[in-house]
Amino acid sequence: MSNPNAHDIKVLNGLIETALDSADGYREAAEEARDDHYRSLFEQRSAERQRVVDDLSAAVRGMGGDPEVHGSILAKAHRAFLDVKHALLRNDDSVVGSINSGESFIADKFERALEDKAISATTRETVRRAYASVKAEHDQMEALKHSLEGQRDDANPLFPH
Repeated sequence: MSNPNAHDIKVLNGLIETALDSADGYREAAEEARDDHYRSLFEQRSAERQRVVDDLSAAVRGMGGDPEVHGSILAKAHRAFLDVKHALLRNDDSVVGSINSGESFIADKFERALEDKAISATTRETVRRAYASVKAEHDQMEALKHSLEGQRDDANPLFPH
């Protein structure tokens, strides 16, 4: 017998996978950050993404499904590439830029889920609540990125020459 909530479960599990990737990315960024402020910020973001995962997972279980427990293989490969990039640049500016790029991807994925006409009203509300958290963090990382861009000068290795 098929689960009548199969589509909602699939959508939520896709978001869970992405949020897990994000939590892992923030955790790794915290480990790489040289500045204690950034380290703390990234640790907080990782914990917040884990809360999003927990909320979405509870919704999946409530519909009789099994929540996703692993991030994507693609995200792991992307983070490995970024590890090489960060090893070369070795600054928090590059870490923040990479995180901001990931935040845009995640926000877009949640927006697409909200536009899905086939999900139930209950699932749409669950996604909307999770998206509010994701969007707030996206906006904060965007502001941080622009703040760092304003601090660039000739001495900064990322300054465009």
